[in-house]
Amino acid sequence: MPRKERPEGTRRPNGASSIYLSKSDGKWHGWVTVGIKDNGELDRRHVQNKDESKVISDVRKLEQQRDTGKVKKPGRSWTVEKWLTHWFENIAAPSVRPKAASSYRTAVYRHLIPGLGAHRIDKIQPEHFEKLYAKMRDSGLSPGTAHQVHRTARTAFGEASRRAHIVRNPVELAKAPRTEEVEIEPFESDEIADLISAALSRRNGVRFIIALSLGTRQGETIGLKWSRLDKNRKALRITKQLQRGTWKHGCNDPHACGAKYHKTVPCKEDCKRHQREVCPPPCSSNCTSHARWCPERHGGGLVEVDVKSKAGRRGIVLPDQLYDLIIAHEDQQAKERELAGTEWHAGDWMFTQPNGNPLDPRRDLDDWKALLKEAGVREARLHDARHTAATVLLVLGVPERAVMEFMGWSNTSMAKRYQHITSALRRDIADRLNGYLWGS
Repeated sequence: MPRKERPEGTRRPNGASSIYLSKSDGKWHGWVTVGIKDNGELDRRHVQNKDESKVISDVRKLEQQRDTGKVKKPGRSWTVEKWLTHWFENIAAPSVRPKAASSYRTAVYRHLIPGLGAHRIDKIQPEHFEKLYAKMRDSGLSPGTAHQVHRTARTAFGEASRRAHIVRNPVELAKAPRTEEVEIEPFESDEIADLISAALSRRNGVRFIIALSLGTRQGETIGLKWSRLDKNRKALRITKQLQRGTWKHGCNDPHACGAKYHKTVPCKEDCKRHQREVCPPPCSSNCTSHARWCPERHGGGLVEVDVKSKAGRRGIVLPDQLYDLIIAHEDQQAKERELAGTEWHAGDWMFTQPNGNPLDPRRDLDDWKALLKEAGVREARLHDARHTAATVLLVLGVPERAVMEFMGWSNTSMAKRYQHITSALRRDIADRLNGYLWGS
């Protein structure tokens, strides 16, 4: 159908799109006003092609993006490497806790940038991410690692979409790696008793009893301070947690600073140096991840941070026996402080090294594994103590609202995740059924 010609002496309205054939180059050109630039000028986008229908299609796409508010920013698109580096260093790392930042850093610099960094963020497709996940699994990495990379990419590209660097988030369409559901088995009452008995014979062992009975997270437990113990009410305030922060460069050239530590060639197939499932890849061309050796490093080591959420800031009234154990621990620590003399580092920490410094999370996990072995209890994560505490509240029939406050949960869905049906509960259900159906 031939295009209608505009009547002579009239003009298109301001901001309207235009399509015309240029006699100088023989191509069709299209111009679309998609918004206003930062300097106040009209942001007009240009498309061109020898095929008129292609130009019409491109113009319509731009108009649709404009009308739905999904026009990407002007200028050349960033590469995946440039965007992920900017996102992590300037958006994610300053706004999340050290533990989350460490997880993001590994996903970005060890997997996403080496695997997809050269792509333009407006050209990368969901299939590229799915191929990366498959490659990771084929190399021996666990599905959980691939899933963590997927979650990081989804967050990073979601931010790129919100900032109009891309029109849509390609990771939202990518098929996430399938992970096996980890079966959590909270400790049974006899196992809890064995763990408490073994913990009482260990230095700082009370911290594990606190984790089992109150369900505190690892960082919350080793981050407890004496000033947060209310002796009048026998209550404990949970407001902070202790985490290991990653060191940051303080020099002008982070890449050159770590030059002697850069890995330049892949490991051999029979590598015995690394204990991981898969050896780390060579460093990228702009690697800045060796800040722990920077002479001017900062921000690393053990750092005190806020608890995970507003709901996580909570007060817990202690059982009398647990309170007595904490007071006995305080007396023992006073003797250690006197013995250490001037070597003691006063920090008000409830659980310390022999010199008063706080406990390291890695050493804390080693002590937990040793406790399991000493108590003759099966292998389990330290976080399973939190699952155990939540399940005990279920067994005791504590109302859900009270459980949420006690555990520091912000929504009721956490109950399904942390409270489990134990063998004792199943036995109790069977006994009740027996009494109801055959009691007579």
